[in-house]
Amino acid sequence: MTRRLDYNQIAPNGVKALGGVYGYIMQSGLPAELVDFVYLRVSQINNCAYCLDMHTRDLIKKGVKIEKLALVQAWAEAGHLFSERERAALAWAETVTRVSETGIPDQAFKAARTVLEEKELVDLTIAIGLMNAYNRLAIGFRNTPQAVLQN
Repeated sequence: MTRRLDYNQIAPNGVKALGGVYGYIMQSGLPAELVDFVYLRVSQINNCAYCLDMHTRDLIKKGVKIEKLALVQAWAEAGHLFSERERAALAWAETVTRVSETGIPDQAFKAARTVLEEKELVDLTIAIGLMNAYNRLAIGFRNTPQAVLQN
């Protein structure tokens, strides 16, 4: 896979603006590990190799066990391995990322609201939107995953 272009060099102010949103999410009060799980799940849905590699590495650095990482894609069938908040965040991430298919039904919103506070849900939705934007940049311009560069 060959990189098509370096958007960091071509549009540094645009990338910086996205970085500002990332900074907001990191100070929002959402647990960093929860955000990383959501970033990983969104990247799985979008098949973004660059982001999958990066967020998997981030979660490993945070001490998440490989057994849990291996089941992020099947979190709904993973029993109590994922907390109630993690399950709510992952379900919300899926329906928001697949908005063209799901329309984000009232049932999904109500389920998320039973677990997440209003601000948490808004911040989580901003994080989901951000990761979808990053996925589109990385896939569209063929960012090379770190794992590929190391081999």
